[in-house]
Amino acid sequence: MTELSPSPERAEQTAHSRRRWLLGAVAGAAALGGVGLAWRTYQPQTMSPGAESGLWQLAFATPDGSTLSMSALRGKPVLLNFWATWCPPCVEELPLLSSFYQENSAKGWQVLGLAVDQLAPVKRFLANAPVTFPVALAGLPGVELSRSLGNLSGGLPFTVVLGSDGLVAHRKMGKVTPDNLRAWTLLK
Repeated sequence: MTELSPSPERAEQTAHSRRRWLLGAVAGAAALGGVGLAWRTYQPQTMSPGAESGLWQLAFATPDGSTLSMSALRGKPVLLNFWATWCPPCVEELPLLSSFYQENSAKGWQVLGLAVDQLAPVKRFLANAPVTFPVALAGLPGVELSRSLGNLSGGLPFTVVLGSDGLVAHRKMGKVTPDNLRAWTLLK
């Protein structure tokens, strides 16, 4: 019995099918690798050793020209909010944060708005929309500070809740909600 060899068209179809299968397998492996990396990246992060203690050594200029030292906030729960005047969700959440501060400062809560912005726009903004909590200027280095606190994407707004022990108790990427704030008041 003689075997017939496949026609050139059939051989080309088979080769094309193998290439598609191989390409699909590579794409699938890459997708699984990406999912694994994303899962690992977005798990609760801890800062590098000593980064939290380093936070308490920092001092920031305020819009009125004074200096705000983070060490003055140590020993109390702190809601640290990274924001900018050019960030619509940041601006939208400021009144909520201001209300939170008014309602909870007597209970020991501190709120600090760190503006990842320049002095002039922050001063203009606060003149038109004052807040009840302190605001300090972190400027562009504030993005790196927020990253060291777990904001891997560097996006805004970003909020970090520090317990009275000085350790990160919670992180929130995006606009805070009343439910977030209620839950955070249970943290000390």
